[in-house]
Amino acid sequence: MESSRGQGGIQQLLAAEQEAQHIVNTARNAKMARLKQAKEEAEKEIVEYRAQVEKEFQRKLAESSGDSGANVKRLEKETEAKIDHLKNEAARISDDVVQMLLKHVTTVKN
Repeated sequence: MESSRGQGGIQQLLAAEQEAQHIVNTARNAKMARLKQAKEEAEKEIVEYRAQVEKEFQRKLAESSGDSGANVKRLEKETEAKIDHLKNEAARISDDVVQMLLKHVTTVKN
């Protein structure tokens, strides 16, 4: 009887060990599945965040390009106005400058 009782105890221990191993394997597989799911979710969030940042960058780039184009036009107008002003001033005083140069060139000093 002792022998069959010992055999029964061993069988119970082996069955308990197998059940424990099964529980550990199930938990390990569940953990691996959760890690894989978490990784996929993180990658999805990264892609979404990247798209959002890229969209914001493109929007700011478009805004600054628009400003840049307006600035270029404004600077071109200002430059044209300054050039016209300088041409008008040169035309207005050119006769006086020519007369002054002629006077100094033709005057003989001892």
